[in-house]
Amino acid sequence: MKTKVLFHMALLLIFGNCATTKTHPPILKDYTLGEKWIWKWERVVEGEVRAQGEDMQEVVNYRGTLGLWNGVDTVQISNTLHQEQSDTPFRNWPLQVGKKWKYESEWENNEGTTGKTSQDVEITAFEELHVVAGTFKAYQIEYKGIVTNSRGFKGEMTDIWWYSPELKTYIKHVNDDGYGLYTNELISYSKAD
Repeated sequence: MKTKVLFHMALLLIFGNCATTKTHPPILKDYTLGEKWIWKWERVVEGEVRAQGEDMQEVVNYRGTLGLWNGVDTVQISNTLHQEQSDTPFRNWPLQVGKKWKYESEWENNEGTTGKTSQDVEITAFEELHVVAGTFKAYQIEYKGIVTNSRGFKGEMTDIWWYSPELKTYIKHVNDDGYGLYTNELISYSKAD
C-alpha cells in the first residue's frame, strides 16, 4: 500500500511539472514608473555589419497615466494593452507552447515603402535564455513566411522572437530575410530606483 501511494505521488509530481504554462498579456499595474529596457541591434550582410544601434523604452508619467517613451515619442501603455486583437495578430494571447496561428500585417516604413507580411507562427519552447541583460525564462516564437513590398521585393522571411513574461517584452529577436541577418538583444533592464 505504501509503495502504491509513493508511486502515485511521484506520478503526480512528474506530470504536475509537465503542465502547460499559459501566459496572459501584461496589464497596466504590471508596469512601474522608471522601468527601462535597452536593446542593441545590428544588421549583418555577407559577414559585414551594415548598420547598428540601440533602442530603448522607459516607463514615464504621460498625460496622467503611465507611458512608454522610446527617446523620441511617448505612447500611453493602456493604449498598447487594450488594442482589439485581429484575426491575424502578431501575438496571440494567451501564450502557450505548441500554439499556432497566422500573422498578417500591412505596413509602411519611414521611406514611404509599403508592404505586406504573411507568416505562420508557432510557439516552440518556453526556456531560459541568456542575453547580455541576464538570464530570463522566455517563449521562443517562430514566424515563417513571405514579405512583399511596393518596390517589387518578394521573399521568404523568418523571425524568431523570445518573449519574457517577467519583463513584459521581448529579450531577443533574430530576422533572416535571405539577404542578411538582423539581431536585436536586450542589453539592459532596470526597475525603478
